[in-house]
Amino acid sequence: MTTVHDEVRQIRAEAAPARFARGWHCLGLVRDFSDGEPHSIQAFGTRLVVFRGADGTINVLDAYCRHMGGDLSDGEIKGNEIACPFHDWRWGGDGRCKQIPYARRVPPLARTRAWTTLEQDGLLFVWNDPEGKKPPAEITIPRIEGAGSDEWTDWHWYTTVVNTNCREIIDNIVDMAHFFYIHGSLPTYFRNVFEGHVATQYFNGGARDDLPSPEGKPKPLGTTSVAAYYGPSFMIDDLVYHFEDGDYQTVLLNCHYPIDANSFVLQYGIIVRKSETLPADEAMATAIALGNSVKAGFEQDVAIWKRKARIDNPLLCEEDGPVYQLRRWYQQFYVDAAEVTPEMVDRFEFELDTTRPVEAWQQQVRENVARQAEAAS
Repeated sequence: MTTVHDEVRQIRAEAAPARFARGWHCLGLVRDFSDGEPHSIQAFGTRLVVFRGADGTINVLDAYCRHMGGDLSDGEIKGNEIACPFHDWRWGGDGRCKQIPYARRVPPLARTRAWTTLEQDGLLFVWNDPEGKKPPAEITIPRIEGAGSDEWTDWHWYTTVVNTNCREIIDNIVDMAHFFYIHGSLPTYFRNVFEGHVATQYFNGGARDDLPSPEGKPKPLGTTSVAAYYGPSFMIDDLVYHFEDGDYQTVLLNCHYPIDANSFVLQYGIIVRKSETLPADEAMATAIALGNSVKAGFEQDVAIWKRKARIDNPLLCEEDGPVYQLRRWYQQFYVDAAEVTPEMVDRFEFELDTTRPVEAWQQQVRENVARQAEAAS
C-alpha cells in the first residue's frame, strides 16, 4: 500500500517590524489639543506630549524630561513652554530647555526631541523618520476639499485602539472580497493604482436587497469611492453615497499611528456637503449616521484582526487583489530612503475582473432574500 502525502501550504510570518514607518501621521483633531492642557500620546514606541503654547502653536515633544525622567504630560503649560511636574524645568516647542527657575543657567545639552508638526484642515500631523530627516517637500498631505468650509459639516470623529500590527489595515486597500463578506457591500468595480508614496483604490458598490435599509431613511442605491493613502497611514476617501432621494457627497478619513509593533490607534472621521435638500442640521445628522455605519464596519474588521494570524505568504486566487504588490509599495516606508527601490515606487495598476464575484454574490443575495421571505411567511 502506498501512502500519499498531500503537500500542505504552510503559513510564514516574521515578527512585526520594530521600526516605525517613515511619513506623516495624524494624531487627531486640532480642536482636541487646544484646551490649554498638555496631552499624552503613546506613539512610535514611546510617549509624546502635545501642547499649545500661548502663541497658538501646537508643539509635540518627547514626554520624558531629560533632567530626571518626569512625564511632561503631567506638567503645566506656562506661556510657550511645558513645565515638568518634577522640578519645573521649562521646555520650549523647539526642544530646548528655556529656563530652570532654581538654577543660575541652563545646561548647554538641555535639549529633547521636538517632532515636526503640520496643522492642516483641522488636523494635527507629526512627521516620523527613523533617520531623523525632515519631510521632503514632495511628500505632503493634500488639502481636503470642504474641510473648514461653510458648505460642509465639521468633522465627526472616532478613535479606537487596535491590538495588532498596522499592516492589517493597509491590506484592506486591495481586498475587494471582504467588503461583501464583512461589510455588507456589493462591489461592482475595483481598481488599484500605486505610484510614489500614494496608493489608491477605486471602488463602486451596489446596495444589497438582503440587508435592511435604515429605518426612516431613503433606500440606499450604492456608493462610489476614490480612496488614497498618502504615505503609510493617512487615507482620504472621496466617498459618494447614492440614495433614492439623491447623492450625499462626503469625505471620509481613515488614519492611524502606531503605539508599538503590535498595536495602533485607529482614527476616522467624516464631513458631509450641505445642500438645499440637506441643510446644516440634517447634514450633521447625516454625518453622524454615516459615521456610525463606518464605525460598525471597522468594528467588524477589528473582530477579524483580533483572531487572525499574521501571514507573509497569503495564498491568493485570481479574483483577489494585488496583495504582494501593495506590500512591496508599503515596504518603502520601513527602509532607509537610500534603500527605496524603483519597484516600490514605480506606477502599478491593477483592475479586478468582477464578473465572477458579482455573479456569485448576486446569487447569494437572491438566495438570502428567498430565505427571508420564507421565514416571514
